[in-house]
Amino acid sequence: MTPSSRGNIWKGILLGLGLCLLALIVLYWAGFSLRRHPGPDLTSAPGAPGERKPMCYVSPTDSKFVRFAPGKDEKGQALVPVYPKEGPPPPPPGRKVKYWVSPMDPKFMSDKPGKDPMGMDLVPVTEEAPPAAPGAPPPAPGAKKERKVKYWVDPMDPRNVSDKPGKAPCGMDMVPVYEEEGGEAAAPGTIAVDPNTLQSMGVRTAKVEVRELARTIRAVGKVTFDERLLSQVNTKVNGWVDRLYVKVTGDPIKKGQPLLSLYSPELVSAQREYLLARKNLKTLENNPFPELRESAQRLLAATRQRLQYWDIGTSQIETLEKTGEVKKDLTLTSPVNGIVIKRLVTQGQYVQAGMPLLEVADLSTVWVEADVYEYELPWLKVGEHAEMTLTYLPGETLHGKVQYLYPYLSGATRTAKVRLAFPNPGLRLKPDMFAQVFIKSPLPQGVVAVPSEAVLDSGERQLVFIALGKGRFEPRPVKLGVEGDGGWRQVTEGLKGGEEVVTSAQFLLDSESRIREAVAKMLQAPKLTPGKEAAPVPGRERAPGPEPKTAPPSDVHKH
Repeated sequence: MTPSSRGNIWKGILLGLGLCLLALIVLYWAGFSLRRHPGPDLTSAPGAPGERKPMCYVSPTDSKFVRFAPGKDEKGQALVPVYPKEGPPPPPPGRKVKYWVSPMDPKFMSDKPGKDPMGMDLVPVTEEAPPAAPGAPPPAPGAKKERKVKYWVDPMDPRNVSDKPGKAPCGMDMVPVYEEEGGEAAAPGTIAVDPNTLQSMGVRTAKVEVRELARTIRAVGKVTFDERLLSQVNTKVNGWVDRLYVKVTGDPIKKGQPLLSLYSPELVSAQREYLLARKNLKTLENNPFPELRESAQRLLAATRQRLQYWDIGTSQIETLEKTGEVKKDLTLTSPVNGIVIKRLVTQGQYVQAGMPLLEVADLSTVWVEADVYEYELPWLKVGEHAEMTLTYLPGETLHGKVQYLYPYLSGATRTAKVRLAFPNPGLRLKPDMFAQVFIKSPLPQGVVAVPSEAVLDSGERQLVFIALGKGRFEPRPVKLGVEGDGGWRQVTEGLKGGEEVVTSAQFLLDSESRIREAVAKMLQAPKLTPGKEAAPVPGRERAPGPEPKTAPPSDVHKH
């Protein structure tokens, strides 16, 4: 071995000894530091006392970035552990703990305190406060009275009802429904709503009033002739129109004015017979045989009556007696004042007995026939005041009265005709004009009425909601009468003046009321078995799904 080889060996030995010495020094200082700052006991078992397990890990700059294991966020920063609060919350004083539940997962329950899989403390679920012991001092004035629980309901599906607390199919706790405070029991379906909720729902109310109720019926009418003032001119004998005094249709005429002259051979013969009978009676005045005088008198009376039957007036007969001259023509006169609305003959025309010659109408009064719907008929009465407007007379209102209600309806339009009479000075109203008719029909005073929007009408029943105060509402069935102007509806049964009714958002209240009423009916059935659902209300069958539970489920995680 050369001297250089031996030197290298010694150098290696010295270097190794130096490294060993350095390692001993480092270990010494590390042990000293551990003794001064002891860390967590890594040898202890998970869940041992003193261990704090992180609930989750969150980014130091973004609280929404959460992980359940250590790591880094998107920016490369180390996640910060988040620890639960020390110790579970204590149960309320005087309450017995039924079981413990995870605040993040209601399905995780235990019969003793501990932690859930996320490291959070289990929360106690307690029973209701026990009743006061006999002889216990009464609660202090102003102390909150303990309310009695009526039943428990699923917060997500109110059809799931139980008589004991427990879990809903969705895993949420069943919510208690308390009895109303106060003396009298509330009516079925009565509900209570928080004032803030009322404001957000937009609930408005109005007073029930005792008032006069009227209805203005609007209809389209048509002007027609007054049938009582229509006249027809005809003759009772055959003959020829010798002279026609009415030239055209529409001529105004007066009562007694000549209309036409008629030549009739029968009428000439009748006049001659009358003159002969009169002459014969004068001849037999001094006759000793009374039978002959009586026969002559009967003949004269018969011929005179025959002339009268043919519309020969008394004055014309007297003229015939004085002059003894037979008139060839019979003059027909107008029976009324009016207008010639039809001229059915011409001069020289042959006419027969009973044939209409002229038609005359008196237009001093006209009728207006209007069509009204059958639901408006209860408002109408004969003699009520009516108003009418026409485009022919803009800005002017005419006044008349209801004269007659026709006792039948039109099958095509399902409307009834109403006849109204209007005076017609100046003959401004023309038959066949169209008009707008307004009939205001009042009811007797003292009618109980509510705004129409307060009534919920399902077709089978009518319902209103009574505001009882303090956010409480009672559904009440009513019987309705007619509907008046201004949006008011007559109430014949169920309400009295001064009560307050809801006029908006009733559908929301009705839905809640139906649920409450159905629940009340369920609870009147035989007592519910714990964990079982009450019988469903007909028409409101519960959707398929697991039944609500009132005790910790069988899959409770034991620690």
